[in-house]
Amino acid sequence: MKAHILAAFTVFVWGVTFVSTKVLLADFSPFWILFIRFVLGFLALCCLRPHRLRLRERRHERLFACAGLTGIACYFLMENIALTFTSATAVGVIVATSPLFTAIIALARGHRGALTLRFAAGFVIAMTGIALVSFASGGAVGGDVAANLIGCGLALAAALVWAIYSTTVATIAEAGYETLASTKRIFGWGLLFMLVALPFGGPLPDLPALTNPVNAGNLAFLGLGASAACFVTWGFAVKHLGAVTTSTYIYLVPAVTAATSVAVLAEPLTAPIVGGLGLTIGGLALSNSSGRDAS
Repeated sequence: MKAHILAAFTVFVWGVTFVSTKVLLADFSPFWILFIRFVLGFLALCCLRPHRLRLRERRHERLFACAGLTGIACYFLMENIALTFTSATAVGVIVATSPLFTAIIALARGHRGALTLRFAAGFVIAMTGIALVSFASGGAVGGDVAANLIGCGLALAAALVWAIYSTTVATIAEAGYETLASTKRIFGWGLLFMLVALPFGGPLPDLPALTNPVNAGNLAFLGLGASAACFVTWGFAVKHLGAVTTSTYIYLVPAVTAATSVAVLAEPLTAPIVGGLGLTIGGLALSNSSGRDAS
């Protein structure tokens, strides 16, 4: 029960992060939002777990590197860039498809129960909902269809990358590593991979932008709450529930993001967007209802 509660809490917080990031994009580049966020998260985890994690086997380092590359560097960079092209609502809906990809990965790893007729039907329904939200959001945020499709494509790629991350974290948990210490190590690898993109990260944030109360509050929320705390709670849930079951909680993200986007960003919530939101959530629930034990 504790793992289920933490999974639900985590995705609720993560549903708000799309709006928080969208606010910060007014003053920061996508890269610097990401970098500052995870520097804060890493420092917080270092305070909580100052000792270095000892690896049980040297080959396990590849798992931590893979998790840092996918779940920290690639996923959030694609998500942040996607938010510069399309609405927070659209990105929130699309990245919620990661449970579909998690189930597909489970199938590829030999869990045959992950692929059923119900899964296939849910996949089609969810993708129909995504297409509806994508085109509706394009009209809602200014009518730039090409830019909107780029943003939606990046969000879909981010969903796939997150599925790889969740599967990798499940493998790390199965190896017996403690959640907090392993999360810190994953953050460290993620920051190392971000350094590769540093020359292309855009202008350095200036002091007025950093000290602005709204910006400082959002950065603290992203770094300490959505990163340091929620990655630990997510890792705990994955450890006890498995990657596929935990990922189904991501169904909550679109509803949280849509409601927060309307309240904070005044993004329009049109009938096509609501319809696409319903189709996506319904399709996700249907596709994974028979595959939750495939993790």
